[in-house]
Amino acid sequence: MGTRQRDVGHTGRVRTRPAATRWVVPLLVLVATSATACTTAIAGQPASSGSVVSNPDPDQPGGGDPSFIENTDGGEIDQLAAAVLSDVRTYWTETFPATFDGQEWEDLTGGYYSVDTASADAPAPPCVDKASDVEGNAFYCPSEDVIAWDRAALLPVLKERFGEAAVMLVLAHEMGHAVQNRAGLTFEERRANPDQFPTILVEAQADCYAGSFVRWVAEGNAHHLSVADDRLDSALESLITFRDPLGTAQTDEGAHGDSFDRISAFQDGYDSGAELCAGISIDNRTFTQRGFTNAQDYELGGNLPFDQLVQAITEDLDTYFEGVVTGQGGEWSSPSLANSEEEPACTDADQGPVAFCAESDEIDLATGGELPELHSDVGDYATGVMLTSRYAMAALDALGLPTDGADAQRRLVCLSGTYTGELLSRADGFTLSPGDLDEAIQMLLRYDYPGRDSAGDAIDTGYDRVSVFRDGTLDGLEACELG
Repeated sequence: MGTRQRDVGHTGRVRTRPAATRWVVPLLVLVATSATACTTAIAGQPASSGSVVSNPDPDQPGGGDPSFIENTDGGEIDQLAAAVLSDVRTYWTETFPATFDGQEWEDLTGGYYSVDTASADAPAPPCVDKASDVEGNAFYCPSEDVIAWDRAALLPVLKERFGEAAVMLVLAHEMGHAVQNRAGLTFEERRANPDQFPTILVEAQADCYAGSFVRWVAEGNAHHLSVADDRLDSALESLITFRDPLGTAQTDEGAHGDSFDRISAFQDGYDSGAELCAGISIDNRTFTQRGFTNAQDYELGGNLPFDQLVQAITEDLDTYFEGVVTGQGGEWSSPSLANSEEEPACTDADQGPVAFCAESDEIDLATGGELPELHSDVGDYATGVMLTSRYAMAALDALGLPTDGADAQRRLVCLSGTYTGELLSRADGFTLSPGDLDEAIQMLLRYDYPGRDSAGDAIDTGYDRVSVFRDGTLDGLEACELG
């Protein structure tokens, strides 16, 4: 991020539920036979350790039993896939008629394929020429009505890095494409109307359907699966991995969305259900993903050096939060900046690498500790979102609002979102770069630093932190309930 000209960005959230909208987006053709690959290769080695998050029920055919899967090896990964697919089929058997005007759910006619991409002799599933074409991917192919996945270098690596819930999310996403196909909009119609049905919209709807299924599981309705809050956070992290390459424009033919877009769609489904997902259209959903618009930003990879970022964003934050405070009838006093070594020295409370101290009216950065590492490893908006939340705490203090407790924790994350939304709306000046929103999402999922109050406490789950951040980003100051 930095002082650069940037296209105006918008949100990735459905704000209203259109009445009786019953269409679905057809799928992106990546090969001649219309396979839709929706993931990217995941770095890592296949894993075989750990337990399957399934509880096979002998009264439910296919639950944990992979015998219905073509080319299965009968192993743990396909047992997990079988449990997921059994439950997601049950979900859509129950949900599809209520979502699509009484239409009954029909199971996939072409079946489900496990692909051993580690073997040169492995049989290829329909829609591709050879097994290696599936490496690192899962896809739904509408022409053959099949779902296939890489059991050697995708599902086990997802399980190892993000937990079993990430496997649930990926396979539920692919089933979401099958839902789209059954809901009535053909691939030919999408090709005829590419502006109305861009790929990024198709993928958002599939992510939304996946979210609606995972909520059904979380509520204890599934026969074979369960998911806990901490597993859900890890699964959402996998969507960061599945984001498009940095700088992909939302209008690109194969665009799937940035982390904000994809997690927004998942949370819409999780929070509101399949009916909202079915109503997603180009008319009610816009996206935050953007490409690079100048050479300097491209050369920097969208990241400013630490010192440069701190100077630029603190000047902008001071101006922004002065406007917030005075707009609420308060008086703003610009906090001073201080540097400490391993941890901020102005408070005994653990606010993380950046702290606000009301007594001295200063923001203290621990520049010799974890902060520069996060800046380097996550990106410059990791620093940006932490600084934003500390200026937000200064604003709460200036308004005479509590700086600790549950309300403060929510307001800190929400106000960080309102500032981010302000940057998205700017056409020039200090704005966001491609990847900045992904960095904010990554910080909110993995760390609670941006939401820690003056006592060092924060919203418990990454899911809830991201949800509150989205509220601020999309809905502005009203969402933060400043009084």
